[in-house]
Amino acid sequence: MCVQQSSATVLLVFTPFADLDADPAIRGFWHDPAKFNGSSIVLTHGAGANCQSKLLVEVATALAASSFAVLRFDLPFRLARPQGPPRPGSADRDRQGLRRAASIVKAKTGGRVFLGGHSYGGRQSTMLVAVEPELVDGLLLLSYPLHPPRKPAELRTSHFPKLARPAFFAHGTRDPFGTIAEMQSALQGIPAPHILYEVEGAGHGLLPKRSVSDMPSRIALQFQSFLARTIPE
Repeated sequence: MCVQQSSATVLLVFTPFADLDADPAIRGFWHDPAKFNGSSIVLTHGAGANCQSKLLVEVATALAASSFAVLRFDLPFRLARPQGPPRPGSADRDRQGLRRAASIVKAKTGGRVFLGGHSYGGRQSTMLVAVEPELVDGLLLLSYPLHPPRKPAELRTSHFPKLARPAFFAHGTRDPFGTIAEMQSALQGIPAPHILYEVEGAGHGLLPKRSVSDMPSRIALQFQSFLARTIPE
């Protein structure tokens, strides 16, 4: 068990997790809630980070405090090399990792499973679920990378019309990968229930660099409320 103390003096408790029985291998950390609500979340990271990023740790901790079980794990491209962005052609294998992680968590908990992550990890999750909607019950997406910075015409939304699972998007009002107005317009192409939760003043990383934020807890509560409205137990 790992126990850390955040800048907000909150104890972050999680357990190393590994499943090496098949390929791709799954390595990360398991957050076990004090009282399990029957739903689990698989979270992964962006192109420049890993599953130990401050954002992923704090969001996973907040979700566990809201009674979700959480697996945050490293995508296959990050297991292959500790630094650098995904190499061209690696996305399919990263989606294989997402598929396997979701299946492992489903077998482990037996309840509803939600998939998502930050930026690249969230985008790959949406692409996977657009093709395999039966894999999970919904999506949790942090800073979806709508387009590359300063290239608003290069939208990453061609799969949106195929999304048949509820999707919760948390997005900063200063995110260079997509404005709030651009996100609102793009999400109209999703036929499933969805919501855009605006994080005022936040950039692509969502968390402030030098101050304590209650943003992870707010995201957890908003996500919980969204699920209650769209897919009640």
